[in-house]
Amino acid sequence: MALMTMIARFVDGLPLVGTMQEDEQSGRSILEYQNQAKLLFRKLGPNSPTRCSIETGPYLFHYLIEHDVCYLVMCDKMFSKRIAFNYLEDIAQEFHNNYGRRVNTVTRPYAFIEFDIYIQKARKALTDRRRNINTINNQLQDVQRIM
Repeated sequence: MALMTMIARFVDGLPLVGTMQEDEQSGRSILEYQNQAKLLFRKLGPNSPTRCSIETGPYLFHYLIEHDVCYLVMCDKMFSKRIAFNYLEDIAQEFHNNYGRRVNTVTRPYAFIEFDIYIQKARKALTDRRRNINTINNQLQDVQRIM
């Protein structure tokens, strides 16, 4: 599950968009991880890989750098890396289409916070897709047991 998604300008680490899960139980520690993500944005440089997964406690940060923007999602360790990067690629494409030309001109943090609406939809689709895959796998196991 995607617990937190952040987008930052690659050059200086300026946060452009940030969203986190609306779960009170995980909310206590999410702020700590949000600060870690901001630190990571500032430490990334020209020699950093464009795709990477970084372990942080019980979670993984997956990030993708495209068009001078860094897209980051924090997931449970058991969450599929492939699905996490597909999610980041989807968000990157949509963000670049809507805001790509304006990224280098903004000066205030979270200037594109309205993009959070798209992130929420993408995260819901991600959760629904994962739930559907689990349902299909369970049905396949039932069929295999019958045969």
